Amino acid sequence: MNWMEKELESLADASLERSLRASSSIPGSPGYIIREEQLLLNMSSNDYLGLSQHPAILEAMREALLTEGAGSGASRHVTGNRLPYDRLEEALAEWQNCEAALVMANGYMANSGVISALVSRGDVVFSDQLNHASMVDGIVLSRAEHARYRHNDMEHLRTLLNKYRDKRRKLIVTDAVFSMDGDQAYLRELVALKHEYGAMLMVDEAHSGGMYGVRGEGLCHELGLQNDVDIHMGTFSKSFGVYGAYICGSRTLIRWLLNKARPLIYSTALPPSIVAGISKALVLVQEEHWRREKLYAASMLFRSSLCEAGFNIGSGDSPIVPLIVGDNDVALRFSGALEEEGIAAVAIRPPTVPDGTARIRFSLSAVHTEKELTNASERIHTIGLRLGVLSS
Repeated sequence: MNWMEKELESLADASLERSLRASSSIPGSPGYIIREEQLLLNMSSNDYLGLSQHPAILEAMREALLTEGAGSGASRHVTGNRLPYDRLEEALAEWQNCEAALVMANGYMANSGVISALVSRGDVVFSDQLNHASMVDGIVLSRAEHARYRHNDMEHLRTLLNKYRDKRRKLIVTDAVFSMDGDQAYLRELVALKHEYGAMLMVDEAHSGGMYGVRGEGLCHELGLQNDVDIHMGTFSKSFGVYGAYICGSRTLIRWLLNKARPLIYSTALPPSIVAGISKALVLVQEEHWRREKLYAASMLFRSSLCEAGFNIGSGDSPIVPLIVGDNDVALRFSGALEEEGIAAVAIRPPTVPDGTARIRFSLSAVHTEKELTNASERIHTIGLRLGVLSS
């Protein structure tokens, strides 16, 4: 197995090797973490609404843990489908205003399981080139043709739809908000193309669910397109502050997935305590509108400050703010310098992002204060000048 050492050396030389570092949360302070005994402002978490330490969620999980036990003990098709699952899925369907819903273990399993259940050999999947890796892997597992279109390039997508128009089944898949860039998919145009070419449309709301829509339903609802999307997917590990994923759509779709989605069929069900936490989070996401309002204000403030300083942060209004530096080593040094200044913000490098686009991915939360973000912006500006990312 010596080849591994050589490959790892190559990764290290290119500033691409990854490793794990332990962090600790702070009870009552979801906006901070402790790493190696240092207090850090957490600007890398996906806890967008700041719900991960909400007392009501923790209490719901505690009660379920004491009454239902630590684990579900089996897959949902055996004895793992406890009553809280059914209640949660009914609430999810009502929230999304669709016929049925299905809860799965996590977003990766949901995306890979749904795509591989819907298409196979003889079919084609049209996928934005910046879609999450779970979608890409789902396409590979499905054995369908993979037609990647340039990011948000609708003319390129139309060309591919024309090329593969005679395929048996056609599926368009996209993130609603792209996880590493923070910009939005052109959902209106995708809906129009879906209807024109008779394709199915699947939208991943992992980074938009909870943040858009009157009740946090997601970007599709914000734009009034929910009835034109065939498969709604979202996660509970980000805005909801818990863990897991959901699929919403027609009763026929959910029946099909119950019989064909292998990650669901062959995996142990989520622990009942997790399901209880999700159920409470779903109520809070819908009721506590102030969290979305505060998050949006924080995003606008932080984006404006970095843009005025001259950083390349792309476009969008989401709490995902990519500070693109290009070089892998510079991204690592920038992240290290931020940590020295009391800020946790991770360097994102290929293959997670395209070559030459290494970045610091800032991820904001409703728990961040204006003062914290202003101070962080000043430190980021100073580091950018010191590392040559900005010119003085």
